[in-house]
Amino acid sequence: MSDSLINNDEDDAVTKIRDELEKLNPDLKKRALEKFALAALGSIPWVGGFISAAVNLKTEEGTLKTDTLQTRWLEEHQQKMQRLNETLKEIGQRFDNIGPVVEERIRSDEYLDVVRKAFRTWDSADTDEKRKYVANLISNAAGTKLCSDDVVRLFIDWLQLYHESHFSVIRAIYLNPGISRYDIWSDLYGELPREDSAEADLYRLLIRDLSTGGVIRQARETTYDGQFLKKRHSPKRSVSTSNTMETAFEDTKPYVLTELGKQFVHYTMNDVVSRVGE
Repeated sequence: MSDSLINNDEDDAVTKIRDELEKLNPDLKKRALEKFALAALGSIPWVGGFISAAVNLKTEEGTLKTDTLQTRWLEEHQQKMQRLNETLKEIGQRFDNIGPVVEERIRSDEYLDVVRKAFRTWDSADTDEKRKYVANLISNAAGTKLCSDDVVRLFIDWLQLYHESHFSVIRAIYLNPGISRYDIWSDLYGELPREDSAEADLYRLLIRDLSTGGVIRQARETTYDGQFLKKRHSPKRSVSTSNTMETAFEDTKPYVLTELGKQFVHYTMNDVVSRVGE
């Protein structure tokens, strides 16, 4: 086992992260950053066990008490700790760009509750993409007030619930409002599969999840005060004689993000928002 792992005690795990955040933000008070860092670290169950195990292993170095399984566990979680450190540094840089106004926000109990919930989702995320979305949300929630903290917590639930395939559909609709299910699939995957295939079943599930979850909807006309208008049907509308059900890749019904879905994109998908803005 490497010396760097053996020496990875509390100073390396917690104090180092806090010190690096302070270097990025010399104008922010030390206490505000400590509260933020402790809220993040305290929300992840394995951090305390990692620190304790690393200290114990250092104490037992050179004895027969050193356990191979414990060593491997520490090696795996050392990588996680490094990834956590990098995420906190990235968020610290965002705080620096926001400026002194962020200090009061990151000291508030309401925001720290958001941080704790968000980092629990960050820790359980399976991919770097989802962890990036969580970091974006934490940063934007510190400097943006598009919606309340209750809605931000809902967005964290969405990040926990939805898969990267859901996020691909959300991005496609955000970039092309009014896009059909056929065009979404074509943009993401290309050639259409059979209607009775697993791919088509999965696609129906993605659209259904996002529709019932309030993230996307079919486009509708509204009145001047935002009331949705009923669809008008022609009295001479011909009755369909088709004996097949509607395809999963239907090409006439346009889809858009709900207003809540748009806020979710602004909080979590900075790369998409900035690209559209440019």
